[in-house]
Amino acid sequence: MDVPLWLALIVVGYLGIKLIRPPWWLVVVILLGGYLLADSLLAPLIDNTINQ
Repeated sequence: MDVPLWLALIVVGYLGIKLIRPPWWLVVVILLGGYLLADSLLAPLIDNTINQ
């Protein structure tokens, strides 16, 4: 099942805010950082590290 990245980020952000109640700026920084990291040159390296 293919889920668009933007939809997954919205769901994770919503659940994180409802369950943990962190500051809004922290949620935005984590989600934006993850989105930018997934589209960077480091993505294959991170993928190989996680899948081992």
